[in-house]
Parts: sequence; C-alpha cells; structure tokens
Amino acid sequence: MFFGGPVQTERGFVLHEKQGEGQSPYTSTMSVPGGLEMTTSKDVLEAMAGGAGPRRVLVTLGCSGWSAGQLEDEIGRNGWLTVDADPAIIFDTPVAQRYERAVSLLGFDPRMLSNEAGHA
Repeated sequence: MFFGGPVQTERGFVLHEKQGEGQSPYTSTMSVPGGLEMTTSKDVLEAMAGGAGPRRVLVTLGCSGWSAGQLEDEIGRNGWLTVDADPAIIFDTPVAQRYERAVSLLGFDPRMLSNEAGHA
C-alpha cells in the first residue's frame, strides 16, 4: 500500500496491468497507455482477494490534484520529466530503484540535473 497524495486519502486507487482484450471487468476503470489500467472501484480488490484479479498491482490511498490547466502548464514549462509507462519499472523494480530506472529511460544521469536555469 502506497501513499498516492494528500487528496481523497480515504479513496483507493489500483494501478494494474490490463486483463485480456476488450472492456475491463471492473466497475470504475480507466485505460492508461502502456497496457495498464487504473481502477477505483472495490470490485478489483474483491477479485484480487478471490484470486481472480490482476496479479501485478500498485495500490495507493489518496491522490494528487491540480487546478484546470495547471498540470499542462507545468509540463509545458518543463516542470516535469515524463516517460512512457514501463510495467517492469512499476511492478518489478524495487521501490528504491524506480526513480533511477525511470530517469534512465531519458538517457541521462539524474545527478546532472540542476535547479538553476541558464541563458545562452
């Protein structure tokens, strides 16, 4: 169980691999690029408890939130580093190594990042 963020801390979010083709068998699921789904309904937990649910999951309580357009603006100003979802990093990599593995997909050493901006 992970802490997903300070918003709706009473609500659970289950990130899991897509099960089969077609529509998700769970009530409240959205598709995530990379063969993943995010489910917020308890039926996924019930399926997992019965051995029929997804095998590779990341379960969180709470989430983060932004005002309308805020996240897009931050991404546009290079406030975020983004990579395609990689299930191997999400589900198979130890937590302490996930950041480095994800940043390695961008092809540079994260220790080379700076909080300072320069102008040429």
